[in-house]
Amino acid sequence: MEKLSVFWFRRDLRLEDNAGLYHALKGRSPVIPLFIFDTNILDKLSDRSDARVNFIWNEIRRIKQELKSISSDLIVRIGAPLEIFKELTILYNLQAVYTNHDFESYGIERDHLVNDYLKEQNIGFYTYKDHVIFEKEEVVKDDGKPYTVFTPYAKKWKIKLNSKIDKQDNQLSYYLKSYPSEKYFDNFKKFKSDQLPTLKSLGFCYTTIELPGTVVQSSLIKNYEANRNFPAIQGTSKLGIHFRFGTISIREKARKAMPLSETFLNELIWRDFYAQILYHFPYVEKGPFRQEYDRIEWINNPKDFEKWCEGKTGYPIVDAGMRELNASGFMHNRVRMITASFLTKHLLIDWRWGEQYFAEKLLDFDLASNNGGWQWAAGCGTDAAPYFRIFSPDAQTAKFDKDKIYIKQWVPDYNSTTYPKPMVDHSFARTRCLEIYKTALKSF
Repeated sequence: MEKLSVFWFRRDLRLEDNAGLYHALKGRSPVIPLFIFDTNILDKLSDRSDARVNFIWNEIRRIKQELKSISSDLIVRIGAPLEIFKELTILYNLQAVYTNHDFESYGIERDHLVNDYLKEQNIGFYTYKDHVIFEKEEVVKDDGKPYTVFTPYAKKWKIKLNSKIDKQDNQLSYYLKSYPSEKYFDNFKKFKSDQLPTLKSLGFCYTTIELPGTVVQSSLIKNYEANRNFPAIQGTSKLGIHFRFGTISIREKARKAMPLSETFLNELIWRDFYAQILYHFPYVEKGPFRQEYDRIEWINNPKDFEKWCEGKTGYPIVDAGMRELNASGFMHNRVRMITASFLTKHLLIDWRWGEQYFAEKLLDFDLASNNGGWQWAAGCGTDAAPYFRIFSPDAQTAKFDKDKIYIKQWVPDYNSTTYPKPMVDHSFARTRCLEIYKTALKSF
């Protein structure tokens, strides 16, 4: 029986500039592409019209069509990955399995199980860096310890990026070079697979939510620093979902951003920063980076949380953000900070409640970045600013949506008799928050 390798697609849904796929295709055996609709993940999704599943399904269909155009195909399975690989080792004479790294706790556990099984079968399991520029210990302090504050991390990140420059290739950093997978497409196994399972067979239905594309105008990147904080302006790229599922290359976008906007490049560095925080401090997935913040006595009023979720807090900028999220699966980044600050500081609701709600609703949900953002808002994360930074929704509105264009778009009942009164007074909430935090942290 012919020896074969498998490339396992996960959060890297593209054929071009894909690190793991490149190494698989350069290997000694023909490559069978594989995608698994992981029931360990799907079974936990409460919304059967989850737009992310729609997005993945569409991208898998695209990849399958691209592979068919070169006489190959994509095997698509539904189930637990370990069980799927047990089936594949019966069907094929597998020599190796290639994929890309995953630093989330479930991904690490899943990969350990699969790796242990493959080892028993004398099958290699190889993983590669793909969804970040730098990972693990690639950017650390001079003493080898991980950075826990963004600014010095970003400085060292840029120094490392520029430490290996190819002078013959437009002064391009070695770390931003593409993996030319397309040069080795002939090494895909020539075969035909079953049809793509329908969304219905996955237990999901189609959604009408509009999904963002990958084309971003250069003018948007050039003006990113000036426009990114104003939610009424189309000033952000909305590429988050594509970075999350790897339909675009982080290296390609970094190359394009560098000459246009350092601010945009910094946003990509934030992704790396939070990914390495999750890697070095895996406990942040379930608890605060600053562990003393577990002493805070949250009020955690379920009715208050429900009002926040529904966008009925009586603070228009907060409500606009939550209603945008619920309707579109997206929320402007500035408004994410405002809504998160309101939940944790004004309502004194545990940041993990909000983190989980965003995880369920955001199309671009990424565990490391979502976790880092929520801990930043709650004051318990890696940010160097003190906990008493509390956003005033009215001041944020005056600064970033003064004509209330964004608010009126998402809160049509604004200024009407049916619009709710503010559920808590800002001055009262601020004083209460400072007292609660101070009491919890006074011994530190």
